[in-house]
Amino acid sequence: MKLGMFMMPLHDPARSLTDVLSEDREAVILADSLGMAEAWCGEHISSTAEPIASSLMFFASMIEQTKGINFASGVLNLPQQHPTQVAAQVANFDHMSRGRYIMGIGPGGLVSDFELLGLTDEKQRRAMMLESIDAIHKIWGTDAKAGPGYDIDGEYWPIKLKDAVLPHLGIGEICKPYQDPYPTVCLSIVSPHSSSATMAAERGWEIVSANFIQARYIQSHWQAYQKGCDNVGRAANPAAWRIARSILVTDDQQEAEDYIANPNGGLSFYFRYFMDLYRSRGILEMLKPDRDVSDDDLKLDDVIRSMVTFGDANSVLDQLVDLCEQWGDFGTLLMVGHDWDKAPIWRRSMTLLAEDVIPRLSQHLASRPATTTTAAE
Repeated sequence: MKLGMFMMPLHDPARSLTDVLSEDREAVILADSLGMAEAWCGEHISSTAEPIASSLMFFASMIEQTKGINFASGVLNLPQQHPTQVAAQVANFDHMSRGRYIMGIGPGGLVSDFELLGLTDEKQRRAMMLESIDAIHKIWGTDAKAGPGYDIDGEYWPIKLKDAVLPHLGIGEICKPYQDPYPTVCLSIVSPHSSSATMAAERGWEIVSANFIQARYIQSHWQAYQKGCDNVGRAANPAAWRIARSILVTDDQQEAEDYIANPNGGLSFYFRYFMDLYRSRGILEMLKPDRDVSDDDLKLDDVIRSMVTFGDANSVLDQLVDLCEQWGDFGTLLMVGHDWDKAPIWRRSMTLLAEDVIPRLSQHLASRPATTTTAAE
């Protein structure tokens, strides 16, 4: 079992942007020092609550301050940028980090970004994402010796470069990434029984199960992924599956209880944000611990307690064992990076999780027989 972290990141928009960016950098650097395998970061344009506009720019500021952690875009919203820009920027970052990069991609996830950029059609965004990643891979796979420039058909981005090409000066060729042939592609999955997970498997990509849905839906992502692997005659490798969850580990149970119950704490803001967002989109059921509860009767405290793994190290270990039994085998657990409204509690939580809980969890999982797919809701 590998351990990593996933941050949107999400902060109270009243906080200083300077402070939260510094805090988020500190969290990634701490994750690296604790030996975590991966750090994921989202990006949005039109949000002061999710303020990072470029995950590549954010991560580039930490390459020299970290040693082994892999940086993962969570995700590059491909419909929002020209494929040639993405190809060039990712190639630069991959070289700067010496291959410590995972290319998380997606069609976009923030409604205000959609309106801002005229991308409100969901089917169009999906089609644009697929055209973009295909074009990026063609760009990286183009052999300059076969002829200069590019000629790639596309409905949204026809890519043509033939005239202004000076090969002997290096003009007219987009840089290729450090990793050969290119970085691992990973898709973030939210909806139960997601067709996107099936498509990712068919294309040889990996997946991340997002943390802002109830645990009961998570294994349906793997079932959908297995279906895609079956469709192309390839065995499904659990190492290609990451699961993100909110985890708070404290020195004693009461400390965790007090933080969870704080109506003004970082976790309360986080889940209140999603309750309001999901309510506006008509998908509040994905946050409900009890699906029979009406939208009006859904309580914030119930959502938090059902979606956060919290307590002292022994309690968190027991909860994670139960979740792993429910989900089956997967490769990487991504702890969610939350707002450090109380920085000491989160630094301590990351340390306890990495140094105490995960080693024991890995030992437990290694001692059990391999699991198989079970029925999921």
